Amino acid sequence: QNFHAALRSEMRGKDVISSDLVLSVEIEQKASIYGFHPDAKKNQVLKISLLLSRLIATSRRILEGGFSWTGNKNQLDGYKTYESNIDFEIRLMADLNIVGCNWIEIPAGKYFIRQAITRGITQQLKLQSRCQIELDVWAHDIISYPADGEWQRIAPLRIMSYDIECAGRKGIFPEPEHDPVIQIASMVIRQGEKEEFIKTVFTLGTCANIAGVEVIECKTEHELLEKWADFLREVDPDIITGYNIQNFDFAYLLARAKHLNINTFSYLGRLKDVKTTARTTVLQSKQLGRRENKQINLEGRILFDLLLVLLREYKLRSYTLNAVSFHFLQQQKEDVQHSIISDLQNGNAQTRHRLAVYCLKDAYLPLRLLEKLMSLINYMEMARVTGVPMNYLLQRGQQIKVISQILRKCKEKNLLIPAMKVNDNGDDFTGATVIEPIRGYYDTPITTLDFSSLYPSIMQAHNLCYSTLITDGRIKQTLSEDDYITTPSGNCFVKSSVRRGLLPEILENLLSARKRAKQMMKEETDEFRKKVLDGRQNALKISANSVYGFTGAQVGKLPCLEISQSVTSIGREMIEKTKT
Repeated sequence: QNFHAALRSEMRGKDVISSDLVLSVEIEQKASIYGFHPDAKKNQVLKISLLLSRLIATSRRILEGGFSWTGNKNQLDGYKTYESNIDFEIRLMADLNIVGCNWIEIPAGKYFIRQAITRGITQQLKLQSRCQIELDVWAHDIISYPADGEWQRIAPLRIMSYDIECAGRKGIFPEPEHDPVIQIASMVIRQGEKEEFIKTVFTLGTCANIAGVEVIECKTEHELLEKWADFLREVDPDIITGYNIQNFDFAYLLARAKHLNINTFSYLGRLKDVKTTARTTVLQSKQLGRRENKQINLEGRILFDLLLVLLREYKLRSYTLNAVSFHFLQQQKEDVQHSIISDLQNGNAQTRHRLAVYCLKDAYLPLRLLEKLMSLINYMEMARVTGVPMNYLLQRGQQIKVISQILRKCKEKNLLIPAMKVNDNGDDFTGATVIEPIRGYYDTPITTLDFSSLYPSIMQAHNLCYSTLITDGRIKQTLSEDDYITTPSGNCFVKSSVRRGLLPEILENLLSARKRAKQMMKEETDEFRKKVLDGRQNALKISANSVYGFTGAQVGKLPCLEISQSVTSIGREMIEKTKT
């Protein structure tokens, strides 16, 4: 009651109507993942269930800042919280054993199908989405299937690629407050198929016919935008792709529709009452540096921008669609310079035909790149391996993938992840040795050697984990010297004979699964399934390599420099021994 009162006081005036913010408080026996404790010492912890996910941050602040369960304001204690900084989606999926892009079953008799409300029926629940089937089910009645065997199949998802053209002013990059959208080309295909089954272009003004393409002529830009939004909702794609559509096309369309007061345009997701918006976010990573992106919400759909995928996955000289298409496909865009787009638009049906063909090609090339690079398959497999929703892989960094796997493993072992405070104190550690080559001309072949999965192998071999790290000298004194190792960096970890670490278990599962996928790939005769398996083994490799980086990320959810320092120090020793 006292905690509920404190929470209600904090949330006053913040659009929280319900009186029951705290659903339950239960006492459980759990242990922390951080630090080795003999016999996996369990402590009494309180599991607090809240009405809304957005109440978690406020609850954490109340408990960590000082709170009295008895209501005595003169005796305030700060409490350590666990898993209060875990994303709600990740928590839900872990609790239900659901991973990204896997198959689920809703058993007969466990669900209720919603119908459109008709006159005279008052008890019917309102349809909230544009989905073909809408139903209610208790979360724990959902059956989730691991992505193995027949459940490795990928659904025939509907994919739409699109591109827009704007009539910019001479020498000025288009601005939504001034420059109209004059064409939108869209192509729709099913995952696993070769040919697009819908090809359409919306044009402002007349346009000569294009073979195999539906040309929709609009008299005003207002009509063009409204009709395209209706088209998207009618086609109902699962995945929307294109080139730079996240940071340009979608953001431009939304801003332009707002400028023209088209209020219905922005409802582009599958939830009827949720508007699509463009919000600016900043992603910082060693791989990409500091990058500003637009965050586009499309409930029920995945926004899969090929430009962002290529920036993450490939090092190229140029990332223009023309350069990328030539590099991977040996194809190029239609030969239309940006400087003449307005002139083509202001011409006649034939000049707008040329512009429409150009626009269609820009919608076509991303679909060919998707197929060639197997980007969608690779990301689906990564989502299955790491357990996160697929949109997280494009919008978030590496850490979320690792924390998802750790959370699932902790759930198995009845362990808790402490909510760590961000500590960016600048502490650093020495990386692995890089042996400089002896430069010169050689007329005999030079053999180069490499360790196979060096860092993951070190973590497995030496049982390096949060749960095996000895943080208390008194505990160390109770162990024999055969029970633990001291790494070259001076940190101590118990051996697997005393307790097997969670991180080595995660790595073993990942690398074993990768080995199986590679073996199955050799035996597979179906080319598409071969591609799926190749995407899976690559996802497993990347996931295993990112575990080490997660422990060394000081501004992260669960940093542990003792692990990352130990890995690199052991790696240096191994390389130096190999060199000698």
